[in-house]
Amino acid sequence: MTTSSHHVSGSQPWLHQKGEVIQDFGTVKQFPLGLSYEARMYSCQRLNKVLADTQILYGLYKKHHWLMRGATFYQLHLVLDKHAGEQLELVDTLAERVQSLGGVAVGDLRHVAEITSVPRPPDGVEEVPAMLSRLLEAHEAILVDAHDAAARTAALGDDGTNDLFVSQVIRTGELQSWFLAEHLVDTPLVRS
Repeated sequence: MTTSSHHVSGSQPWLHQKGEVIQDFGTVKQFPLGLSYEARMYSCQRLNKVLADTQILYGLYKKHHWLMRGATFYQLHLVLDKHAGEQLELVDTLAERVQSLGGVAVGDLRHVAEITSVPRPPDGVEEVPAMLSRLLEAHEAILVDAHDAAARTAALGDDGTNDLFVSQVIRTGELQSWFLAEHLVDTPLVRS
């Protein structure tokens, strides 16, 4: 603001602020949750990995939704958008679980790209079966990780994280995988 500017009321935002990092990624603060530090730290690590992969899966769903082609365009366009919305809900749920355990959820997409194990797709448009296969492979990677994480967090006594993995990540992933896989079945033509 220059000295020649008119006086601005107290509603002027304080722009270009910088701050100190008050909690590093990969740490957990103490919350009275009845869970050990080790259990909360382990759960946050596993949740952040699934969170990163889920954010990438969400992005894949949106990409393939936009780029869908062919005779099944309309129904797949709608299904992929529905699945993307469900994955986005999981992203929020996973991130909030990390935060509720005292951790720091991975949120920056550049950081997500460093953590994810889901392979990057080509920048261009793939054939429809390849797009669906790519989504199925991402689902399977997340499901394998979520099954293992569910068992290990249960063994550590973190029932809330176990429940999230089982009732939301695994069940949603299995259902979405079924819907996608059925689109890849080669059904013979019925002749009369």
